[in-house]
Amino acid sequence: MRIAVIGTGYVGLVSGVCYAELGHQVVAVDLDERKIATLRQGEVPIHEPGLQEIMQRGMAEGRLRFTTQLAEAVEEAELVVIAVGTPPLPSGEANLAYIEQAAREIALALRGYTIVATKSTVPVGTNERIAELIGELTEHPFDVVSVPEFLREGSAVQDTFHPDRIVIGTSRERPVAQLLELHRPLTESIFVTDIRSAEMIKYASNAFLATKISFINEIANICEKVGADVTKVAHGMGYDRRIGPAFLKAGIGYGGSCFPKDTQALIQIAGNVDYEFKLLKSVVEVNKDQRLNIIRKLESAIGELSGRVVALWGLAFKPDTDDMRDAPALDIIAELRQKGAVIRAYDPIAMSNAMHIVKDTAIVWCDEAMQAVEGADALCLLTEWREFAACDWPAMRALMRQPVLIDGRNLYSAAEMAAAGFVYRSVGRSDPDGQLAGADLSARQLTR
Repeated sequence: MRIAVIGTGYVGLVSGVCYAELGHQVVAVDLDERKIATLRQGEVPIHEPGLQEIMQRGMAEGRLRFTTQLAEAVEEAELVVIAVGTPPLPSGEANLAYIEQAAREIALALRGYTIVATKSTVPVGTNERIAELIGELTEHPFDVVSVPEFLREGSAVQDTFHPDRIVIGTSRERPVAQLLELHRPLTESIFVTDIRSAEMIKYASNAFLATKISFINEIANICEKVGADVTKVAHGMGYDRRIGPAFLKAGIGYGGSCFPKDTQALIQIAGNVDYEFKLLKSVVEVNKDQRLNIIRKLESAIGELSGRVVALWGLAFKPDTDDMRDAPALDIIAELRQKGAVIRAYDPIAMSNAMHIVKDTAIVWCDEAMQAVEGADALCLLTEWREFAACDWPAMRALMRQPVLIDGRNLYSAAEMAAAGFVYRSVGRSDPDGQLAGADLSARQLTR
C-alpha cells in the first residue's frame, strides 16, 4: 500500500517506520527541514528502543523516505495518515490548527480516491470537520476515518507490532476492506465502529488509565497512615480479573504527552456539552498533589531545605524515553528551587531535554549517577531507570553528606536500604523500622 504520513512526531514517526517494516511504501512528511534532514541521515530525534534500526532498514530497502513536500507525498498515496500535534490551549482544549492546516493541504493535493486516517488525538466531531474542510477544496473522492493510536512511549515499536486492538472509526464501507487488510498482520482484534465513538475510545482509555494511577496513589497515601504496604495491596487487587494489575504502581504520578493533555481535554469536552466530569477533575488534582509528596517526605527526613544539597536520579516522565513533557521532575525541581535547595540532577537519556526546558544555571547537571550524589544531603529517585536498580551502596554512602533516600518509584526495598544504613522513605509503605506512618492503632484495635 502507498502511504503518506503527515507529521513525524512521536506517533507519526513510529507509525510510518512500522508500516514500512510491514512492506508498505511510506513517505513521511514534516515542515521542519532540520528534522527531515536528521531523519534522512538515518538518525532518530527521539529515544525509542528499536526504532532507529528498523527505520534505517526501511530506508536502505527503499520502502521509507522523508520529505518536506506534502503535496508530492499525498498525490501518490492510497492512504494519508494525519499524525500532527494537537497541543493544549490555555483552556485545556486541543489546538486543532495543525489538523486543519493539514486537511486543507491534503485536499489540494488529492488526485484520486484516497483514505484519510486521523491518528492524532482529537475531540469528538473533529474527523467530521476534517471531512468538511477537504470536501470544500477538492472534487476527488475520499473518505475520512479515525484510527486512534494506543502507543506507550518506551515500548511504542512493540505496541505497534503487537497491539491489544485496532480501532477503526467510519460509517463508510469503502475504506474498511483496505484498512482491515493493512492491520490484520498485526492483530485479529480489530474493532470497527462509528467515527465519534472511535474518537471517544481514545480519550476514555487514557482517562481510565490515569484514574487507575491516581486511585492507587490515594490508596498509597492511606496505606502510609494505617501501616499497610501498597505494593502488596496492588498485587492482591491485581488478581481480580475485573481490575487487573496494570497501572496499579504507586509513585509520584503520571506525566508525558498523553495523559495530562487528554485528561484536561476530556474535562473540557464534557464542559462544552454542559457536563461536569467530577471524577476526572479529581484524578488530575490527585496527580498534581502526588508529585509534591516527594517534597513532604524530604522535609520530614532532613528538615528545612534551604541550602541543602538534593540529588535527583531520573528526570524523564518514565524510563526508556527522553520525553520531559509534563514530567513530575519539573514540578519537583521548581518546588526545590523555591525552597532554596541546591540541586544535582542526572538522567541517562533526558539530560539535554531537561536542561533545555528548565534553563536554570544554579542546577548542577551531572554526567553520572554517582557524581550527582557527591555531597548530597538526600537523594530523590524520580524515574526508575534500570541502571538505578543495582547500586554500590557503601560507596554511595561515603559520597553523601547524609544517607537519605526518597524513593518516588518504590524501586528499592526497605530491608535493603536499612541494611545499607540509609534513612529511607518510599510511597505507600511502612517505614523500615516497622512503625506506622501516621495512624495510632492500638493492639486491641488491630485484633477486633
